[in-house]
Amino acid sequence: MCTDNQFVSFAGHCNEVFDRCVAAYHVTDDVDAPVASPYQSGSIDNTLFEKCLIDARQWHLEDIIRDPAIDPVAALALKRRIDASNQDRTDMVEQLDDYFRQKYASVEVKADATINTETPAWALDRLSILALKIYHMKVEAERTDASAEHRNRCQGKLDILLQQRVDLSQAIDALLADIAAGRKYMKVYRQMKMYNDADTNPVLYGSK
Repeated sequence: MCTDNQFVSFAGHCNEVFDRCVAAYHVTDDVDAPVASPYQSGSIDNTLFEKCLIDARQWHLEDIIRDPAIDPVAALALKRRIDASNQDRTDMVEQLDDYFRQKYASVEVKADATINTETPAWALDRLSILALKIYHMKVEAERTDASAEHRNRCQGKLDILLQQRVDLSQAIDALLADIAAGRKYMKVYRQMKMYNDADTNPVLYGSK
């Protein structure tokens, strides 16, 4: 199990896990193909890998559902699958936040400590998505069947995405350092999504 103290940059290590996951998914590039995690079950690395795997599958489900020739019945089934994936993604992020809450539970919070606009896990969620954006933009920047204009445009976007990953990684490491020092504290609000709940979605409870 990896911890912040084992690496100079925790976010940098997370990027390695995410990139490994994205590469593993694209061995088959099949939303239904099993992908085995190389990390120990129950470890934070395994949770990060599984989180990114959810994102990778959903990324490609979103591509498939945008096929203009898709059968409407198949599209509806895909929409249901994407909804379920979104819930799984949220659950996994909250599991990661539970890890951070336990890790820093004994920290003495300073009197002037502040909260962040997002929790560490939701920042890592963005980092996971960035790994997918970088992978696919690199593919577009290197396409031999595309025009030079297309490749150059995508290379420019790839450069921005790579810088964005550097900036976000530094911000995550700074946030974790602030939490560890008591300068910031975690306050977790569960997502409480209403559309998946038969008791809060009026279409669902109205059909009972």
